[in-house]
Amino acid sequence: MTDRPLTLMAVHAHPDDEATGTGGVLAQYAAEGIRTVLVTCTDGGCGDGPGGLKPSDPAHDPAAVAVMRRRELEASCDVLKVSDLEMLDYADSGMIGWPSNDAPGSFWQTPVEEGAARLAELMRHYRPDVVVTYDENGFYGHPDHIQAHRITMAALEMTELTPKVYWTTMPRSMMQRFGETMHELGDMPEPDPAEAAALAEIGLPDDEITTWVDTTAFRGQKFDALAAHASQGENIFFLKMGKERFGELMGMETFVRVKDTTGAALPENDLFAGLR
Repeated sequence: MTDRPLTLMAVHAHPDDEATGTGGVLAQYAAEGIRTVLVTCTDGGCGDGPGGLKPSDPAHDPAAVAVMRRRELEASCDVLKVSDLEMLDYADSGMIGWPSNDAPGSFWQTPVEEGAARLAELMRHYRPDVVVTYDENGFYGHPDHIQAHRITMAALEMTELTPKVYWTTMPRSMMQRFGETMHELGDMPEPDPAEAAALAEIGLPDDEITTWVDTTAFRGQKFDALAAHASQGENIFFLKMGKERFGELMGMETFVRVKDTTGAALPENDLFAGLR
């Protein structure tokens, strides 16, 4: 036993990602006295600018957007009581197929070994007991999410650490309820068959999910953390549900455990099962 606190490290791609998939666990474990470390890989410069200015607009200024989004990320971390925020500050690569995917210095163009080496240094410093990131497809195919997955898994290989490792996911049943809610709100048009088939493949069958963490008690903090990213409000459709409906749908956070040395039984309801 040591005096070192149990530590959770979440590796995310952009400002606001921390709140969507892990806002509940970050808030819950912080409240339990666990050290929570957020690593954000990109500067978010491909997000909307002031007044909803889109990245395709010639007046869009990625550097100014990055400054704005850092302030919002810091506000979100304050809401979630994140202990430590680390930013790798790679240039946001944008959505798949955008010209920014190919920009020199973008996260997508960064050699995995380079990003992994920087992340490995942070892992050696914080010595996390639990590491959370995305799956191989970045949950839905975003280049920066995929790259965050790649550097996280490579960084773990570079260290002597043996944390429990989880990938974020959503049960298909929850995806279905979410889609129904968005249709009710009128914010999701009926997709064409190809899009519907692609959406049906997002997430996992419920019985393949290893870890279900009930963060309902922290749903208000999770919503407020998302709302802190006000400049991206048009893109954060979760906020359109309103706080009450959001809490009903987004109170459970789900994961797949991919590395473990504790032998904790599955399914589990605590990322730190077997560690305390």
